[in-house]
Amino acid sequence: MAEITGRQVFAVTVGAFGIIIAVNLVMAYKAISTFPGIEVANGYVASQDFDARKQAQLALGWQLTHTYRPGHLVLDFTDRNGLPAVLSDLEVLVGRATEAKDDFNPVFSRVSGEFVADVTLTRGKWIVVVNAKSPDGTLFNQRLDLLVQE
Repeated sequence: MAEITGRQVFAVTVGAFGIIIAVNLVMAYKAISTFPGIEVANGYVASQDFDARKQAQLALGWQLTHTYRPGHLVLDFTDRNGLPAVLSDLEVLVGRATEAKDDFNPVFSRVSGEFVADVTLTRGKWIVVVNAKSPDGTLFNQRLDLLVQE
């Protein structure tokens, strides 16, 4: 049996730490390069009117449900009486939770009280960020998670 020398122990140690450092650098690069960015420019400023916006949104009494059928994303807004809610504006962002390269804004059409967009989503987790306005200008914001399994 061959004897282990100091040189061999040093080479194995340097090699092991080299692999660990290389993997950490690759993971750090991937984390930074795929991060979609900040949610708001200034969190403090955004927090100042959060409660007022939340109370105004709750006062609308709207409920939002979403479904995805292959080729179609459906949003259903109902008011406190279960009737289709009246919207004056609708903006939707669909994207991945971890990176911004797949983000897009689908165009919705009102069909039988629901909002439907022709959308083809690949398998995985998606987020749907909905911004709508009531006729009186009250903002409605909601972020929905969507898991596509097909």
